[in-house]
Amino acid sequence: MKFFFRWSCLLLLAACNSNEPVKEVAAPVWSEHIAPIIFKNCSPCHRPGEAGGFSLLTFHDAVKRARLIRFVTTTRYMPPWPADPAYSHFINERVLSDTEIAQISKWVEQGTPRGDSTKEPRPPGFFRGSVFRQPDLVIRPQQPMKIIGNGTDAFYVLKYPYSISRDTIVDFVEFVPNQRKLVHHVNGHLVSYDAKRQFNYETGISQTTDDRSKMMTIYEQMHVPYSDGKNPRFPMLTPNTIYYLPGYEPPAYPNGIGGYYLRKNGLFLINNIHYGPSAVDTYDSSYINVFFRKDPVTRPVSESQLGTFGLSTIEPEFIIPANSVKTFTTSYRVPDAISLLSLNPHMHLIGKTFLSFAITPQGDTIRLIRINKWDFRWQYYYTFKNPVKLPSGSVIYAVGTFDNTSANPNNPFQPPRLITQGSGNESMKTSEEMFQLMYTFMPYRPGDEQLPLVK
Repeated sequence: MKFFFRWSCLLLLAACNSNEPVKEVAAPVWSEHIAPIIFKNCSPCHRPGEAGGFSLLTFHDAVKRARLIRFVTTTRYMPPWPADPAYSHFINERVLSDTEIAQISKWVEQGTPRGDSTKEPRPPGFFRGSVFRQPDLVIRPQQPMKIIGNGTDAFYVLKYPYSISRDTIVDFVEFVPNQRKLVHHVNGHLVSYDAKRQFNYETGISQTTDDRSKMMTIYEQMHVPYSDGKNPRFPMLTPNTIYYLPGYEPPAYPNGIGGYYLRKNGLFLINNIHYGPSAVDTYDSSYINVFFRKDPVTRPVSESQLGTFGLSTIEPEFIIPANSVKTFTTSYRVPDAISLLSLNPHMHLIGKTFLSFAITPQGDTIRLIRINKWDFRWQYYYTFKNPVKLPSGSVIYAVGTFDNTSANPNNPFQPPRLITQGSGNESMKTSEEMFQLMYTFMPYRPGDEQLPLVK
């Protein structure tokens, strides 16, 4: 379908974070002025094995794509950073400065001069298979998942068992989609086994169709429970350790914040993986990267959500009639003071705008995030530069506008039809809708506002 295309263009500048001001020059050259911008902002995604579709690691790579680079930067189509930097700020903001854009444009207009090749910076080094670095543990699927090319959404439960030499601490987990154009979202948990009990979690089925009414049967078929007949039958579960959406990167907090324990025997249970419609039969071999750390877990992080499947009711009732543009609101009062770390707004194809803010008991407004032009293909977990304190009794608001008209090129129906959130997996279909604000937080401690969240 139309919303899964053009990944090579969409990922052209997928890691932009320009902290140092760029000095404008009249005649920019590759070696001194353009290469640093490209290597820093484009190459992390445009390299072998990543989603960019083509490499931007050399002068010749950039020259071949020079006009495209100029077009997507001067139109601000790239870099893909939906959050409005005039409203709030986050780490790793993917926004090119006016000067950087002007430098690229001049370089192309002046014939893409190379300059002194001896002054060219070396292309950055990357680890193939991760947007971060070499993982400490890579967990491959027990068998590839066959995706039937019948043009419909598909939902599955997957099991990724592992076994390591000793218990350790996980910093964060990265889900790496093999079929990037088809993987819509992933939700998963960590299942940990007591080494003193009996288990056979590496046997049993590893994949099956997601059926919410038969989950206990599915777990039995996957050999998730202990096999010794004792109570409790089920091992310890750490929820929401795996998450993925298009454009998503797991938040990696500084040592001391977040993290969780990883026993030497366990599995990652993909409680729901959603594949978008495919026209042809294909196979998916997505895998999981696990990153360890030595520091103990001192500030555990929790996650919650507003809206669909969340803590709060959507008002008015979440129904978007055909040929209408409607706005919905949801809100939640936090019972205790929290330090807000990250946000993840979520809508589907007819999302138009998204706004979130908090109101303190004293009536002060705390800006959280504003997205003026929703893009289904880029759904980041936005991490604040410092934790944002929400005093006890503060109310978090989310306001979402949906465009269910024929003027919306992303509308899955032409002519438009009535769209709702459905029920169960129905609400997860790309042709249905969702309205959520997910957020991570920890109990507030004095001084949290000054903690840097840059890892």
